[in-house]
Amino acid sequence: MKMLKFAGKVSLVLIAALLASTGWAQVREQTLRFAHVGAPNHPSVMGAEKWAELIKEKSGGKLTLKVFGNGVLGGDVQMLSAAQGGTLDIIAMNSGILQSVAKEFAIFDFPFMFENGKEAEPILDGEFGKRLADLLPAKNLYNLAYWELGFRNVTNSRREITRLEDFSGLKLRVIQSPIYIDTFGALGANPVPMSFTELYSGLEQKIVDGQENPFSVIESSRFQEVQKFLTVSNHMFNPQSVLASKQKWDALTDDEKKILTSTLVEATRWQRDNSRKLGDDSLANLKKSMTVSTLPAEELVKIRAKLKPVIDKFGADVGPDVVKELQAALEQQRARK
Repeated sequence: MKMLKFAGKVSLVLIAALLASTGWAQVREQTLRFAHVGAPNHPSVMGAEKWAELIKEKSGGKLTLKVFGNGVLGGDVQMLSAAQGGTLDIIAMNSGILQSVAKEFAIFDFPFMFENGKEAEPILDGEFGKRLADLLPAKNLYNLAYWELGFRNVTNSRREITRLEDFSGLKLRVIQSPIYIDTFGALGANPVPMSFTELYSGLEQKIVDGQENPFSVIESSRFQEVQKFLTVSNHMFNPQSVLASKQKWDALTDDEKKILTSTLVEATRWQRDNSRKLGDDSLANLKKSMTVSTLPAEELVKIRAKLKPVIDKFGADVGPDVVKELQAALEQQRARK
């Protein structure tokens, strides 16, 4: 009997050592919920599904990331509140929406800030992105990564937009963000803040004339069914923040956090590349059913001039030091080209 007990103790030690060697010693079986407002073929929902695959593989099936799209767990405002309160584990949304909890994040909504996604990457992944991310633990959130949604472009059901004056009087749905409201108000449109989950029906019922989103979101949300005109404006670049509830994240073991963060690095690379490909493919598809126009360079000059007071106003709100830091990072990045 003593020998059996001793053998049992030895086997338990060996099992523990084996588990430790595989990296699963402190990984418990559990399911984490990831929520987003987008459809299944939305770039961030697809990124989450990729991340879920990597998590399952690396954890040996112990950790599961269950992805909820289509806003089934609420719109952006509701999801953000739920993550802060600890009732949602992980969410993703446009980084600019976070200005409601940390005003500095409004800088990601500044019009015509970035020229392309490749330019934004090192800034988001570097010191500037970290500076903003470090503001969120005090708000019960962790910004785990920045994903990419691409540049936003305008659609509407009334007319082709080729001049600044064509924005006049259009009822355009915008994100529930002050800078979006002021931006399109300055262009002469009538901005209507509206949850993304209500947008398709709002367009279909003519509550709003149009909206603005990246090409991939326009196509995946089937807005081309209820919109005739697409204007390639590239007016705002959208990083998406992958956010963890601080309450949930702090309850994870170190091994669990390592699995999630290491797989997120790979998922982020995949998500960004996929988002850019989807954008190109979506524009090609949208051209088949929509009237597509591009704003001429001289009109963009006029638009930028109209938006300068908006940038000045929100630059003061965000803080001159934050604006200067981003501009310096952009100049440094462009100097390397």
